[in-house]
Amino acid sequence: MSQKYWDLYQLGEELTDLEDAFRLWRFRHVTTVERVIGFKRGTGGTSGVNYLKKMLDVVLFP
Repeated sequence: MSQKYWDLYQLGEELTDLEDAFRLWRFRHVTTVERVIGFKRGTGGTSGVNYLKKMLDVVLFP
């Protein structure tokens, strides 16, 4: 890889790491919410756990 694009490559790697960490947080959040409130309505009027489970598939940096 050319040194010219090294900074961009590193940025891409950092964004990938950030997304991995965020996905792990989402998974842990869904698990916690499911244990604490079950399948009740979520905050902000969402469907709760069902909404959070859908968000597990959202990609931050496609």
